[in-house]
Amino acid sequence: MELLTTDLCDSHEPMLADGSLRIVEPMFSSFGSRAAFHGAIATLKLFEDNGLVRKTLEGPGKGRVLVIDGGGSLRCALVGDQLAALALKNGWAGIVVNGCIRDSRAIGGMEIGLLALDTHPLKTVKKAQGEADVAVSFGGVTFRPGEWLYADEDGVLVSTTSLHH
Repeated sequence: MELLTTDLCDSHEPMLADGSLRIVEPMFSSFGSRAAFHGAIATLKLFEDNGLVRKTLEGPGKGRVLVIDGGGSLRCALVGDQLAALALKNGWAGIVVNGCIRDSRAIGGMEIGLLALDTHPLKTVKKAQGEADVAVSFGGVTFRPGEWLYADEDGVLVSTTSLHH
C-alpha cells in the first residue's frame, strides 16, 4: 500500500496540530531507487565517523528506517554503496542521513529509500564513535527511536504512532 505524505497530512490534521505528526523541513535529496518508504525509526548520532553505521546495518532491519544525525557535515560521506547494499540485504526500509553519501550512481540502482543532504567522494574515519538509539534533532524535528517515519517525493513526516494499519 502506497502511503503518500500529502494524504497522511490531509487525513491526520489533528495530529499536526498537537505535534504528534511532524513535518521535516525540506532539506534532503533522494538517492535510492525507492522514492517512497516508511518504517519504525532507529537512530544514530555521530560525526564524520561511520563505524556505527556499518555495525547497525549488519543487524536485522525488520522494515525500519535508520535515521543518522551526522551533524550536517558536508566534509565526507557517511553511507556508500556497500552500506546501502548491506541495508537492503538485511531488511532496512530506508536510511535518512543528515550528512552526505557517496557512490550515488550505484545507490540509484538499489531498491532502497535513501535521503541525504548531498554527495561527497571522501569516506569517513572508522573509530565507531557516536551514540545509538538516542533522540536526534534536525530539520526542525526530533526523531525518537520507535517513532515512525514516512518519506516520499513531497517530504518526510515523523509520527509518534504508526499511521498505517
